[in-house]
Amino acid sequence: MTMELRTGVNRKNDGPTRIAPEAATHVPAGQALLRRELGEVLRAYRQRQGRTLREVSSDARVSLGYLSEVERGQKEASSELLASICRALNVPLSHVLRLVADRIDLSEGRVPPHMRIPDEVPDELVRAELAKR
Repeated sequence: MTMELRTGVNRKNDGPTRIAPEAATHVPAGQALLRRELGEVLRAYRQRQGRTLREVSSDARVSLGYLSEVERGQKEASSELLASICRALNVPLSHVLRLVADRIDLSEGRVPPHMRIPDEVPDELVRAELAKR
């Protein structure tokens, strides 16, 4: 008799035992994990709004425990659940996904495109443009 790790239920099982979730999802240090980055972005939005997990979970119609696990990067939210959380936070899903993508880019050593554009035009380029006129 073996115990299934996912459900914690003892069952007779003639097949191979399951791999512990922690072992199956081991991620080397410094490597981005989508669910972790997503959770951090969602938590940041919620905290910036000064809202509690309870408030957002109620508005999103998801259990407080599950939302907490999503924010901590322990659970992967379905697209429907993610859309519901974004609605509850009044944040477009596209903004959340863009921030997650940017965070992953940075963790992989790439600079997101919007960060490559300088905040101001260098003086030498302005002078060169004016000289053409």
